[in-house]
Amino acid sequence: MAYTLEIGARAPEFYLPATNGKEYGLSDFDEAKILVVFFTCNHCPYVIGSDEVTRKTAEKYAPVGIRFVGINSNSPNTYPEDSFPNMVKRMNQYKFPWVYLYDASQDIALEYGALKTPHFYVFDENRKLIYTGRSIDSPKDPSRASVNDLENALDEYLAGKEISVPVTNPIGCNVKWEGKDAHWMPPDACDLT
Repeated sequence: MAYTLEIGARAPEFYLPATNGKEYGLSDFDEAKILVVFFTCNHCPYVIGSDEVTRKTAEKYAPVGIRFVGINSNSPNTYPEDSFPNMVKRMNQYKFPWVYLYDASQDIALEYGALKTPHFYVFDENRKLIYTGRSIDSPKDPSRASVNDLENALDEYLAGKEISVPVTNPIGCNVKWEGKDAHWMPPDACDLT
């Protein structure tokens, strides 16, 4: 099995606490025509650089039934800025249009095979993976972006077309694993393309 979920794989279950005080599982998003699950955090310059791009995408597609769910799996022992209280603070400040979940055990990051922050996974109405990878090709500096792979995939799918580029490499900081060096990645993690 590949480290990261492969196209056609079913969305792994989760049940995680959110910054709004509730807990959410996969079934809480059953009404979504398409579900975008993305691994993110509070401190990463690639996340911070592209959060407003992600906001615009989430808002643009909300009217057609697409929901976004952010998951932070980073260890606060590696980066204190990624703690749950700081997640709450960040959501209160920026009011992003997605549910922001905390994967304290890092089990969900492992199940999805999250490589970077941000790393996007797009699931159809049957929760089968139809796209994985990056949103834009320059998340740290969106002014230099030349392509939005996430929106291209959403547009093609909504138009009933085959997604022309279903897999891209996410661009960002690696997930911060508990008890590991800040740059450590699991040995079987690798580029997707």
